[in-house]
Amino acid sequence: MILSLHIENIAVVKKLDVDMKRGFTVLSGETGAGKSIIIDCLNLLGGVRADKDMIRSGEKTAEVSAVFCDINEKAAQKIKELGFSLDDGCLMLSRTVNSDSASSARLNGRVIPISVLREISSLLFNIHGQNDNQTLLDKRNHLGIIDAYAGCGELLGEYREIYGELLRLRERIDSFNKDVMEMNRLREMLKYQIDDINSIKLRQGEEEALLLESQKLQNSERIRKNYSFVDRALNGSEKGVGAIYLVEKAENALLQLSNTLPEAVSLAERLVNVKYEIDDIAATLASIADISEDDPTARIDKIESRLEAISRLKKKYGSTVEDILNFRDNAQTRLDLIENSEDEIIKLTESLNDISYKASQKAIEIRKKRLNAARSLTLKITEALEFLDMPKVKFDISLEALADFDANGLDRAEFLISANPGEPMMPIDKIASGGELARIMLSLKSVLNECDGIDTAIFDEIDTGISGKTSRKVGIKLREISRNSQVVCVTHSAQIASLASNHLFISKSEADGRVATDLKELDYDGRVEEIARILGGIEISDIQRQAAREMIDEDAGG
Repeated sequence: MILSLHIENIAVVKKLDVDMKRGFTVLSGETGAGKSIIIDCLNLLGGVRADKDMIRSGEKTAEVSAVFCDINEKAAQKIKELGFSLDDGCLMLSRTVNSDSASSARLNGRVIPISVLREISSLLFNIHGQNDNQTLLDKRNHLGIIDAYAGCGELLGEYREIYGELLRLRERIDSFNKDVMEMNRLREMLKYQIDDINSIKLRQGEEEALLLESQKLQNSERIRKNYSFVDRALNGSEKGVGAIYLVEKAENALLQLSNTLPEAVSLAERLVNVKYEIDDIAATLASIADISEDDPTARIDKIESRLEAISRLKKKYGSTVEDILNFRDNAQTRLDLIENSEDEIIKLTESLNDISYKASQKAIEIRKKRLNAARSLTLKITEALEFLDMPKVKFDISLEALADFDANGLDRAEFLISANPGEPMMPIDKIASGGELARIMLSLKSVLNECDGIDTAIFDEIDTGISGKTSRKVGIKLREISRNSQVVCVTHSAQIASLASNHLFISKSEADGRVATDLKELDYDGRVEEIARILGGIEISDIQRQAAREMIDEDAGG
């Protein structure tokens, strides 16, 4: 419940603190005194868009905050999930509106997103105004009301997960079936591309190897000439000796000196290593030079032809051989998918049938709860409407089965009403007047209050379009709701105000050339004066005061 409300620099309010109590509280006052400001401030705490025009003239910021206590279990759990603690079971929500920047929200002093403020406040209080009555005229809201009464939240969550998978499967099947001609065209194109690449049997690293071989063949004469020189220098020739021969001779000469020069032995050993290194150089050169007496022209032409074929593919499929091969592999994957599309469609269709069955079972389970809830809700609303001076009313809930699933299952709901005997049942938006809508909404609230778990219900001028005995019964119904939750009602009705357990009076005054709003809790005498004022007349008479006393005393302690 709301324990206290603080308002600062909102419209004509300079600073206002409102202590709230349990039970049934009414707010009354003359027109323009600021009753709507209280509702506007609570709407700010509910997360509605902040209008900078709300800031009191001459001020840069405005603020509204409220302390809540006895938090319901659902709200407490959500607050803990968000990482907040409840000190002594209470919390404070606040909203600041700035003239030169965006508004901000806080929970226990910590900044929170407006979306979080909206989510938390929806679990703490509800505001029912004349605009809310209009929600009854939109049948798209009717199913949600039934679900709230039936407690379908968990089942709907499970169903919507299944429904989401059903939509994804349908989308995949549609994508396969979307354009058969396009798929056939793509199949032929992919086949051509794959065959085009496969026709020259590309290998990783082939292009680099071909370029190296081509360079070698084009320089074969220079290679042969220099190879011959190196070979003669190292291995010798018919006309002279080579380096290997000379090193061997030097080695033997050093060994001859070993008796007189012991150091010569190590030098001879070093020459052995030199000989082996020269020999290895000669052998390696022979292998890499690959000297052939054949004309390299034919091989060069063959390599150039191969490189030209690779270049052609690079222009179409990628800048490297690796890119071309990757292109081919991707094309093959796409082709396989197309070739196997019929099998894939069969598998997807089987999966769709399975998920459709699950969705159907879950939707049927939800429908059973809705049907039971609709019957119970119809009886309770009818009883409430009869009490609220609509004795001849017939109220019913139509649950129509849909041909296909939607996000809410397989049902469409609509509230029907017949306000007078002999008239057929009609959609509520066709025949309900403003006063009837108010009473239907109040009936719904009185029934839903038992199951929605919201601690505080705020009604803004629910008496609009209602007068006399009916207003009295509306007040009795509000007091009945207040037995299980805190009820706050802004009213112009003496019949409703006289039934409240707490009465707050809003007034305005002028000081220093500025209008300011004030609020006070009325005692018994104050209530008599205010209710007498509401009853009418320029001057309050003793007759009106007596009538006010009788109205208050009639149900005192009720």
